[in-house]
This record gives sequence, structure tokens and C-alpha cells, in this order.
Amino acid sequence: MARHPIRFGVCLPQHGSSWNDVVTVAQACDRLGYDSVWAVDHFFGIPDPTQPILEGWTELTALAPLTGRIRLGHLVLCVSYRHPGVLAKMAATLDQISGGRFVLGMGAGWHQQEYHAYGIPFPPIGTRLKELDEALTIIRKMWTEEPASFFGEQFHIEDAYCRPRPLQTPHPPILVGGTGERVLLRIVAEHATIWNNLGWAHRDLTRKLDVLRKHCEHVKRDFDSIEISQQTLAAIAESEDEARRASDAIQAELPFLSSGRELIIAGTPEQCIERVQRSLDMGVTSLILSFGRNPRVETLELFAESVVAAFR
Repeated sequence: MARHPIRFGVCLPQHGSSWNDVVTVAQACDRLGYDSVWAVDHFFGIPDPTQPILEGWTELTALAPLTGRIRLGHLVLCVSYRHPGVLAKMAATLDQISGGRFVLGMGAGWHQQEYHAYGIPFPPIGTRLKELDEALTIIRKMWTEEPASFFGEQFHIEDAYCRPRPLQTPHPPILVGGTGERVLLRIVAEHATIWNNLGWAHRDLTRKLDVLRKHCEHVKRDFDSIEISQQTLAAIAESEDEARRASDAIQAELPFLSSGRELIIAGTPEQCIERVQRSLDMGVTSLILSFGRNPRVETLELFAESVVAAFR
């Protein structure tokens, strides 16, 4: 059984989509009972850098007053793109604008081509993980201490103020994305409310949860206080043939998120319910679903009414 009520999130349109597409999907998710919507933090298309893409922070900020209930987050903000002191202030403001619905999603960054194209230094992974650790320390201090100071190897703040503070107490949820067992999962244990793992790591989830549990023991953190989020592709249709075609199309569109047919949430409503339950039985407490670059409202409706409703 899940340790938390199961949550369902949806990845928003960004690649090659119009602003109207984004609003349509976000408002449909808000209306249909999904728990969250998510934007990526990239500056050009992946894998095609010439493909247009909306910038994720601006996208979520603009959506805040156009939605009323649903949580808003990024999968995930790259630690190198914004100084953590400034990011803490941005996040506090968005939490105010959204009425306390913001989730801070953070990661160490990985897309080297994007760093170089935008003139951002791309340090080794060990340095980027150190940046992530220090950034989350600074952000939490900015949200809870006044004035806040921190002097690290990568970042520092001195007598910094963050007024107004976020609406959520003690602060907005912090999601950390990644799968590295020695350092990344230790950072999750120390800082995160939510750990998000990508589809290609699903087969190793049981082992990684054991590693996370050991890190929690080391830092004296309650393992059960961390929400386990699984990010995966999703396809649903009334018939098996239709569902198979939809699944094949989504895997072709997003091959870097594909984890094999048996690991994505795909099939008829009954098959999708079975697959969601399998994830719950593995220890997952949250699913973040990509129904393709620009999901159809009819697909979101079918999944919400048949699958989400089954777990409420």
C-alpha cells in the first residue's frame, strides 16, 4: 500500500506548442482532478534544438492566475541556470501568486549542448551535485531564516532577506530529480519532500529505494516522509488496438523517456489501473505522466474519469 495518497501529475505542452495549447491542457487538468502540472527547464528542443519551446519558469508563472487548484512545478530546474538566492526569491513570489501551489523541482543539470549554446559553464557532475546540495541549503535558509547567510564552495549569500516568504509552511515542497545512488539520493534524504525518478530507472527502483532508506537513516530522516514520484509515459484508449497505437506513437515521439512497453502506463482503462497499482506496490506514491508533446483533452478526460477516479 502507498504511504501517501496517490497523486497524478501531467507534463504540460512546451515543444512546438502554442500558448493556447498550454492553457487548454492546464485548465483541463485543473478541472479534471489531476494533482499537478509540470514544465521542463530547457531553452531549446530536445532532441531537435531547432524545435521551438516555451521557457518553463515564465510558462508556470503565467499559468498561476489561470488555474485555481492544481499544483505547479518544474521537472526539473537546472541548478546552474539561476543563482539559488535569486531562485529562492522567484519561488517565494510564485508561491504567493499561485496561492500556495508551487512545488520547487530541482536537479543537477545534464544537457551539455544547451549549457554551451547559452554560454553557461558546464562543470563535472561532482561539481554540479555540490552546486545542487548548496543551492538547496541556501533556498531553505532564505525561506526560513532572516537574515540568511551561507558560505559554500560554489555559492554564498550574506544577510539575505526573502520577503514576502512563501505562503506554504514551513516552505513549498522540494522535489529533487535524479537517480545517482551515492550523492544524489543523499541530497534527497537531506533536502527533498519528493524524489522523482525517470522511466529508465524503474527497473532499479526497489534497490534505489533501499539506498534512499539507508541515506535517510544516516541523516536521521523519516524515510516515509518522502514522496516517491515516478515520471513515465502514458497512453490510454478504450480498445487495446487503439491503446497500442497511441503507446507506440508516444514512445516514438519521446524515445528518451521510454522505458519499455511493460513499464509505461498504457492500455485500456482496466490495464492502466493494473499498471498504476503495480507502481504503488513497488513503493511509488506519485505518478507524473507524459501523454505526448501536446496531449488531447479527450485523452486526459478518459484517464481522469477511469483511472484517477479508481484511486480516489
